[in-house]
Amino acid sequence: MSRIGKQPVTIPAGVKVAVNGSVVSIEGPKGKLSLTAHPDVKVSWKEADKAVHCEIDPARAGDRAVRSLWGTTRANIRNMVEGVTKGYERSLQLVGTGWSAAVMGKNLKLVCGFANSIMVPIPEGITVAVDKAQGETTPIKVSGYDKQLVGQFASAVRAKRKPEPYNGKGIKYAEEVIKRKQGKQFGS
Repeated sequence: MSRIGKQPVTIPAGVKVAVNGSVVSIEGPKGKLSLTAHPDVKVSWKEADKAVHCEIDPARAGDRAVRSLWGTTRANIRNMVEGVTKGYERSLQLVGTGWSAAVMGKNLKLVCGFANSIMVPIPEGITVAVDKAQGETTPIKVSGYDKQLVGQFASAVRAKRKPEPYNGKGIKYAEEVIKRKQGKQFGS
């Protein structure tokens, strides 16, 4: 049995849930999200409990793949509920002397040591805020109501200039710790 899949997802006030076959739609104050569940996982909305329940066929409970889909579906629904009520945020830091970031319309402009600046398009549903540079670091905040989209955009921005281990320059997550290397030794 899946310990996560069998738990119901409680729905707070102000959130609307619609289950149409295997499609789950959740609408809240921040936005609207939908998920298509796997055919082996049955998703149902119980108005009396104000909760969404995920179930599988008991005959397939021994199948490891079905149990993992069960838990994953329940976790994705819970993430959707949290996203449309509170939202998600990832913080990045641009570390390097003279490096900067700025939001220009629907693009994020990164100046990070290359000959040309890099323009990263900001997808719908994502808001990006760039704070004033604090010494060598420039904080970038990525927020939105879709957890997967926020994480994917933050990962795409980080991939433009990954942090290097010798000087620590690059784009890194705020909570990330870069393992530093010593470098070459000259003389004796």
